Amino acid sequence: MELPLIVGVDGSESSLRAVDWAVDEADRLRLTVRLVHASLWEYYEGAGLPFTPATTSPHGIGDQAGHIVAAAVDRAGRRNPEVKVDTEVLAEDTEAALLRAARNATALVTGSRGRGPLAGLLLGSVSLALASRAPCPVIVVRGSEIAGNAEHGRILLGVGDATTGSAAIRFAFREAAARRCTLDAVRAWRCPAHATADHPLLTGTQARQHKEHASVLLDDALRIPVCDHPEVAVRRAVVEGHAHKVLTDRSAAADLLILGARRRHGHIGLQLGRVAHTLLHHADCPVAVVPQRG
Repeated sequence: MELPLIVGVDGSESSLRAVDWAVDEADRLRLTVRLVHASLWEYYEGAGLPFTPATTSPHGIGDQAGHIVAAAVDRAGRRNPEVKVDTEVLAEDTEAALLRAARNATALVTGSRGRGPLAGLLLGSVSLALASRAPCPVIVVRGSEIAGNAEHGRILLGVGDATTGSAAIRFAFREAAARRCTLDAVRAWRCPAHATADHPLLTGTQARQHKEHASVLLDDALRIPVCDHPEVAVRRAVVEGHAHKVLTDRSAAADLLILGARRRHGHIGLQLGRVAHTLLHHADCPVAVVPQRG
């Protein structure tokens, strides 16, 4: 049985856009969408009971929680009435509840900003924590509403080192296959300053070597998934520059940006480096952070 797509909803416009994204994804992958609203305030309003979409006035659920969930259900139904939706209201900390739900999810979908007093931040604290700690892929729905409704027919994959990349690559190929779109696989490279500082005449040679090395690494990373998914059109690119800058620039022409992250040994959560952190704050399209197990 396929696990559901979990969507954290809090009544914000950002979370409703996450509902839209999840409904579209569920339709492509034939999955159920589970809308989860979690708040410690529900302790004071008698929540903690499941809420079914058919219920207009759910008994035992606070008025605010009921309205939030009902609005999300209505949004999902208007987006695609054929997608199955269920809901859950939990009287507990939002981050803790969604991390627990993520243990049994195909993916966890969240908006980029919440309803709290820091809603003006580029990325909400809960979204960042989920991307850093969840055991399943986390999709943070970023970008403008106009951009979110546009279809570029392209998935953008940032290919990093082997310790972070294989799960993200598999995820990207599955997404591209389901969407029947092109997969742009990009690896950034740079020629370290110290490599040529003492030998300026060798700058061209050094740069060519770094570019060729990046190309070999990219081809190696894609070799098996390309064979497994011959139906996916792949465009390879090795680009000089900082990875976070290269991918941010290209995100405006993508429907989804996919990155890998590795687990810290002996610690809870994922290791989010500068690239993932920057893109979660600045990308012009939704960003998927895919954990690398082992």
